[in-house]
Amino acid sequence: MQSGLYIVGTPIGNLADMSSRAVDVLQNVDLIAAEDTRVFGKLARHFNIKTKVISCHEHNEREIVDSLVQKIQSGLAIATVSDAGMPGISDPGFRLIRAARKAQLPVFVVPGPTAAVSALVLSGFPTDRFTFCGFFDEKKVREDNKIRHTIIYYESPNRIIDTIKTLASVMPERQIAIVREITKMYEETIIGYPSDLVNIEPPRGEIVIVVAPAPDKKMSDEEISEIVNDIVSSSTKSAAADLAARTGISKKEAYKKLVNK
Repeated sequence: MQSGLYIVGTPIGNLADMSSRAVDVLQNVDLIAAEDTRVFGKLARHFNIKTKVISCHEHNEREIVDSLVQKIQSGLAIATVSDAGMPGISDPGFRLIRAARKAQLPVFVVPGPTAAVSALVLSGFPTDRFTFCGFFDEKKVREDNKIRHTIIYYESPNRIIDTIKTLASVMPERQIAIVREITKMYEETIIGYPSDLVNIEPPRGEIVIVVAPAPDKKMSDEEISEIVNDIVSSSTKSAAADLAARTGISKKEAYKKLVNK
């Protein structure tokens, strides 16, 4: 094979989604850098991939990137894979890809399933503009609400109900889709307003949350007043930022409303 770095997408659940090209590349490169060699071992056994494998995960990626780049410079073909989906999408791989590009080495992609995009199309929400925000972060969600088009998050099952409650507080007017176990036996998509979903049975498995775009209509003064009442305990400056994030109005307008409260 041509020397270079091969970014290989692998199934996110259903092994039948593995492409024949991905199998061919993984069988013929000189080395595979895998997020977890044990997880990849199951895939390798299923597809008779006998290529040498080393670990390349979030805790050691910084340390081994230079040596992998040197191996490619010496003429080797190296593939990088994550536990599932595309390397670099909330998974290891970004630093290695960036280093290979910086060294002006050939980089190739072997496309495969991606949970974020799969959940997006499953949701039925607009796909013309969307922002992937990685794993849900409660500290950033009010800032995220300034994104008025479709938003995508990853989330774990043990935090999902708390996350729905947070979305019900910050983005009550936006529908969400909870998509779990994509391509697997128990694949499921639950759609509704956050306040309607806070009491559901906590979904299990791998979860993606898709948030619909904010409604075009501007909130009424009464609706904004309800949110003002909810946040006036904070300092005026921080409350103004909170109000702006939750309503879509400017910070200047939010500050005026709070001062006149």
